[in-house]
Amino acid sequence: MSDTIPKFNYSLFRRVMSMVVPYKKVFILTAILTVVLAPLAVVRPKLLQVMVDDHVVPGDIHGMTMLACAIFGVLILEVVLRYFFLYHADWIGQAVIRDLRVKVFRHITGLNLSYFDKTPIGQSTTRTINDIEAINTIFSEGSITILADLLTLFAVVTMMFYTSWKLTMAVLLVFPLLIWGSIRFKESIRKSYEKVRTHIAAMNSFLQERITGMRIVQIFNAEGREAEKFRQINHDYTGANLRSVLAYAIFFPVVDIISALSLGLMVWFGARGVLSGDVTIGILVAFPLYISMLYRPIRMLADKFNTLQMGLIAAERVFKLLENDNKIANTGTLAPKKVRGAVDFEHVVFAYNDGEPVLKDVSFRIEPGQTLAIVGSTGSGKTTIINLLNRFYDIQSGCIKLDGHNLSEYELAALRGRIAVVLQDVFLFSGTVLENISLRDPNISEAEVIEAAKMIGAHQFIEKLPGGYYYQVMERGATLSMGQRQLISFVRALVFNPDVLILDEATSSIDPESESIIQFAIEKLIARRTSIIIAHRLSTIRHAHNILVLEKGVVKELGPHEKLLANEGGAYRALL
Repeated sequence: MSDTIPKFNYSLFRRVMSMVVPYKKVFILTAILTVVLAPLAVVRPKLLQVMVDDHVVPGDIHGMTMLACAIFGVLILEVVLRYFFLYHADWIGQAVIRDLRVKVFRHITGLNLSYFDKTPIGQSTTRTINDIEAINTIFSEGSITILADLLTLFAVVTMMFYTSWKLTMAVLLVFPLLIWGSIRFKESIRKSYEKVRTHIAAMNSFLQERITGMRIVQIFNAEGREAEKFRQINHDYTGANLRSVLAYAIFFPVVDIISALSLGLMVWFGARGVLSGDVTIGILVAFPLYISMLYRPIRMLADKFNTLQMGLIAAERVFKLLENDNKIANTGTLAPKKVRGAVDFEHVVFAYNDGEPVLKDVSFRIEPGQTLAIVGSTGSGKTTIINLLNRFYDIQSGCIKLDGHNLSEYELAALRGRIAVVLQDVFLFSGTVLENISLRDPNISEAEVIEAAKMIGAHQFIEKLPGGYYYQVMERGATLSMGQRQLISFVRALVFNPDVLILDEATSSIDPESESIIQFAIEKLIARRTSIIIAHRLSTIRHAHNILVLEKGVVKELGPHEKLLANEGGAYRALL
């Protein structure tokens, strides 16, 4: 990692601050409070000086009481105004990151699947949660509070010079030491924060992968090895945090020492000034308060500048994600309520990575209402075909048509709304069975879900669950069997009433006892629909109208089961 201090990015800062525009009234109020609080902070020491010189020393009890009440009133006013200032500064930050978090989530859900193929889940999680939370500190601990501290410092120093310039110069003799220490502290903390952000992203990615794949970890007795890897990652993360703690542990006592030196110089020169008549008792009483007000914000300014800088670094990462335009172009205008389901692949060439084609000049046609089965070895391109039909990826050359129209002519949501996919690895979310089937679509009623479940043959097992359709499914459906999860996915597909249905090896992980139930569900699903079935078990595709045999992205054979079976040297027969 580079040791050079990055320059403050003003354009990035302006971009962050532009997010305040919807809340400009609150921001203006906070700015006004900042300007008011700065001079108000120095009023109390000044009143204390006047009270000592004009009333305490002469013995004016009445005047002293009146000024004491005034000081108390100023204190209450300052406390109230500071409460509103801090609350609204934090409120702005929370409002901005609330909007930004929604914006980032919507952007991520709209990205091309290739983004998720190449990006660890933990990294996206870090961007959406940790980095956006760091942006909040730009408002709550950074820009606004830094401005408030700077205005306070200016007001304090101005009042000190106005009160006694000689005493002020004595106090500021050790100021160069403080400036030097603050710069060193700022640099040290910046490096530590950068390492903390890097290590927490690595930790999130590691935990996301291992917790998701815990079954594999336990099957292969890898708990000890993974724990050792995590121990190292955690050690690095802790070390980065401890380096920042060390910087604080050194800097804050140094500031206290410098503050004590200033106070000592003030007492020394102040006492001599009292004896010579250049300094009054009131000034000598007020100056320790000025010194405290001078060093308290300086003590935190270096840290706040680092917080602001780290917030900007986090913002840069988030904005980089938002600028990722790796999306499927949604320029189509066709949005039919229903399609006939005629599918045409015409000389389609596709590669996930340049120069490594997965599909090579693939052509076939599916008539409306017919079923096409796709078979082939692992990596032959079967799943790629269904990804392309849903426009999860765009092809390099060739053409894919639905009802005679290029897929790019369809509005993306409308296209995917007419196609349903049932995957081998069924993903269920935390929530009820009903929510997992309807995916919280308000247009799908509970009665429609129940009717679809009865048609598929899933109603009986759902009714037996505790709570029935309101049974709480654990994450990824861990409390349900593979067959039960698969049935729920079939009901999910049916309830959306698609015109094109895709079954991607939907029975490969089902036990023989459940397979008959699943097979019944499949027959119900594909009835009167254009269907694509991908399966390793050839027994599940015998009744397909046509069978497409793929081998390394090339169409080897295409035709009905009987015709392909009759070809003695054919690729299909070799699979039996």
